[in-house]
Amino acid sequence: MKKILFVTSACLCLSACGFEPIYGTHMQSNAGQESVQSQLAQVSINGIPDREGQFLRNALIDKFYRDGHPQNPRYTLQIEPINESTVDLDITKSSDATRAQLHLKTSMRLIDEGTGEIVLTRSLRSIASYNVLTSEFATRVSAQNTRENALNDLARQIELQISLYLRRD
Repeated sequence: MKKILFVTSACLCLSACGFEPIYGTHMQSNAGQESVQSQLAQVSINGIPDREGQFLRNALIDKFYRDGHPQNPRYTLQIEPINESTVDLDITKSSDATRAQLHLKTSMRLIDEGTGEIVLTRSLRSIASYNVLTSEFATRVSAQNTRENALNDLARQIELQISLYLRRD
């Protein structure tokens, strides 16, 4: 009997914690409000320089636009050029690195098209590591794969930050 009472009270407490999914639709108070996904589709993404910037922009386009680019965007997303650095880790006795760590840094600004004011500013960072192998080709492939994973992580962070901003009450 105590177990049933405990489980029932735990379920009631958890249901009152205020947890709401970001991308879902809220059933009660925000019935007329747009979903976050439809609001993300109204964000215009400016060009980002360099190859990594193109990859990041394409990843954001895939995340934001389900039905094509916005005709009259409500917001504009500006992303600074991506700053990349590599640190060698696991140095052997013969001074060879067997592991490397890739650091990507950038910052983003979300601008309201109606007022022209910056409504959201964030600094973003992604860190990933890869093995440095004896084959130069294999090391380059590993580094490129790690770079793409880090850029996808930056895209995920940007999507999350903008979604949280759009979801605010």
